[in-house]
Amino acid sequence: MKKELLYMGLLAVAGMNPAQSMAKEKAEQAEKKNVLFIMVDDLRPQLGCYGQTQIKSPNIDKLASEGTLFRKAYCNYPVCGPSRASLLSGLRPNATRYINNQSSVEKDEPNIVPIQKAFKDNGYYTVSLGKVYHHRFDMVEGWTERPWHATDGEKRKDHPDGWRDYQDEDNLALCRGNKGRANSFEIGKVNDEDYFDGKIANRAIEKLKKFKKSGQPFFMTVGFIKPHLPFNAPKKYFDLYPKNSIVLPGNYYAPENAPEQSLHNWWELRAYHDIPSKDGNLTDEKAKEVIRGYYACVSYVDAMVGKVLDKLKELNLDENTVVCLIGDHGWQLGEHLLWCKHSNFNKSLNTTMIVKAPGMKGGHETNSLVELIDLYPSFCDLTGIDAPDHLEGKSFVPVLKNPKKKWKEVVYSKMGDGWTAITQQYIYTEWKNKKGETTERMLFDHKNDPEENVNVVGEAKMKKVVAKMSKLLGLYVEAE
Repeated sequence: MKKELLYMGLLAVAGMNPAQSMAKEKAEQAEKKNVLFIMVDDLRPQLGCYGQTQIKSPNIDKLASEGTLFRKAYCNYPVCGPSRASLLSGLRPNATRYINNQSSVEKDEPNIVPIQKAFKDNGYYTVSLGKVYHHRFDMVEGWTERPWHATDGEKRKDHPDGWRDYQDEDNLALCRGNKGRANSFEIGKVNDEDYFDGKIANRAIEKLKKFKKSGQPFFMTVGFIKPHLPFNAPKKYFDLYPKNSIVLPGNYYAPENAPEQSLHNWWELRAYHDIPSKDGNLTDEKAKEVIRGYYACVSYVDAMVGKVLDKLKELNLDENTVVCLIGDHGWQLGEHLLWCKHSNFNKSLNTTMIVKAPGMKGGHETNSLVELIDLYPSFCDLTGIDAPDHLEGKSFVPVLKNPKKKWKEVVYSKMGDGWTAITQQYIYTEWKNKKGETTERMLFDHKNDPEENVNVVGEAKMKKVVAKMSKLLGLYVEAE
């Protein structure tokens, strides 16, 4: 009672009655811009809007036509766990922080304010659907409600595949008798909603309906699983890509002068039953099957993204919502005989980023360099909330306003002991030992060798370039 009287007294001093106060609060909420943040696992820029005309991605292409497409967006670590921890905390990976999939913000930086808490503290309803943090309950207190995944509420005792989400009984039988190992792809004779991403899309739609009804500003992250391995999708998406239409990359070979550290044995793919388990390259036929599976999963997740974006528009929430779609890193589809991510090559580091913001003209693309750690300060900038002091990224809102604007000179990434600096023309990597000494170097000239087929770090004419790139890289390494 005393609290109510005090509240009434404060309203009287402010010259408002309770009804006016509620109206003012609702008006303030209505003015706040919502955020729909779509994270797509392992999605490299293999999309129609990025010039990959063989890919059927009409929904993401449409988003790009309405927003700004970033051609030179880079992850800060080409592995799911570190990349997500980094971008959601706004901190770069370093020698001891965010170093592998066992890393988490809670373990490495427990005292910082993660992005969801920054929004929650500013009156937003914060929601996590699907795969957002690699560890679902990392920094969980920042979410308004318990992070949700498609496995919630289901009995999966009879599904030995766990997160791999097989629907075909043959694959499930393989899992039971093969320590969880089944095939690297599945042409599913099922509906969209039978796989996780279909369930995630439906959950997102239900949330949007509730937000429309409540009028509360929201920060909703929707984490789709595909095109992460295994490449499981309904058959109709495989049918978009006839087997005879799939071709191997033009550089299906190791780069010239490539350091041993730059290559790996793609252990992630080798975990599957139909892939050689220890060593040896894929046959051309198997390589094309893997590529086809990736393409099919891109088209499947594109359809699920489309469902969510269509509902956002149908509910008239799109005009007041910042929409951002990213991949958490790139992916190797056979380039340099590599598969998966886990490398310092451009295909692993360059990722998808499309941003559509209220009041910003759409249909643009930009070559400005950005990093995933720039997302946190950019979201704060776009919604008018104060960014925490610890952030290491830089808001790219000026680029949204002027896509031709000169922006960062250099962006950074890291993979294991390899530290990488990327400029408009060059990508340069140094591998360090435990003493901090450089053991190997790699330099590619993207102007003259965009596919990174020749490491030119040892060429005499590149001496000054190497010195400059090493100096730029040192700003990252030494700062950590």
